[in-house]
Amino acid sequence: MHENFLAENQSLAAVAVDYQHGDCEPSHRHGCSQLIHAVTGVVQVSTHHGVWMVPPGRGVWLPANVTHSLRFIGAVQARTLFVDSLARADLPAQCQVVQISPLLRELILASFSVPVDYAPGGRDERIIELILDELRLLPILPLHLPEPTDPQLLTLCQQIRDDLSAAWELEEIANRLAISGRTLSRRFQRETGLRFSDWVRRAKILSAMNALALGQSVLDVALELGYDSPSAFSAMFRRTLGVPPSEYFNPAARAAETVG
Repeated sequence: MHENFLAENQSLAAVAVDYQHGDCEPSHRHGCSQLIHAVTGVVQVSTHHGVWMVPPGRGVWLPANVTHSLRFIGAVQARTLFVDSLARADLPAQCQVVQISPLLRELILASFSVPVDYAPGGRDERIIELILDELRLLPILPLHLPEPTDPQLLTLCQQIRDDLSAAWELEEIANRLAISGRTLSRRFQRETGLRFSDWVRRAKILSAMNALALGQSVLDVALELGYDSPSAFSAMFRRTLGVPPSEYFNPAARAAETVG
């Protein structure tokens, strides 16, 4: 399904949609670029290149004509900007999870009151132009889990996702596949752009996002992911995302968050 939410000569359109936990949108694409801002809840975006997990207060950028499906975890308030891909020459060209600054968040809210036929030179035009400028500077967050195309590695990645509590040591897996650890490491890096250990860590982060969004405790999530203690899990989470998991879903903590 191909959709374009922009009227002729319109640079940007804002749409607000709320979703219940478990809602999904099947594979579709848009003729324009898209920024989905998750005000509450978590949005999971899937393409044939991988999975992007969008926590509350953050967003995901999708270039035009990228086929994607959506899954919503928790009660999601989504505020979406549909953007003409030619509105700025240097808009992001890749899917990416991004930080939403306080300024951009307020601009998104303000854009809902801007009419399609706003007069040039006024406040409405300045709101739209400033949003377009801000979209060029979106800080990227490490919440993308790339998919390999190699069938053997794809099977391995699915096995890892199915049992994230296991140790998943590179050399042990390489022995099982009858190849050297160095060969497996090179193949994995070439296919995903990540080191094997980084891919496993990121898979755990994304799984933790789901569980924390549904209200599971940090202790339960840590044990389910194979960590010996909540402190070990929290340390990994903080190294990756800048704040501990107990604060990541807390709006008051977002202003202090650093970008990894």
